[in-house]
Amino acid sequence: MSSKTTTTGATRVQTPENENSLVTSIVLFVVMMALFLGAIYSLSFLTLGNPWPMAACLILFALAFWIPQTILGRSDSAGEH
Repeated sequence: MSSKTTTTGATRVQTPENENSLVTSIVLFVVMMALFLGAIYSLSFLTLGNPWPMAACLILFALAFWIPQTILGRSDSAGEH
């Protein structure tokens, strides 16, 4: 599969290989991993009397999962290849 850009009319189609550079992918990975590890770290403050660490864990984990799947991902391109 080659990395190329094709133009059909006014629409520009890019192949998945050239959407993100290596540096962008590494930065995105580090940010999402920091969100995920922050979610795990927040559980160390969890007690029965304090529910806020669990709320922070759920929010951080949801962001770490949702951002790559919806905003950064190609979730709308299932039938392209």
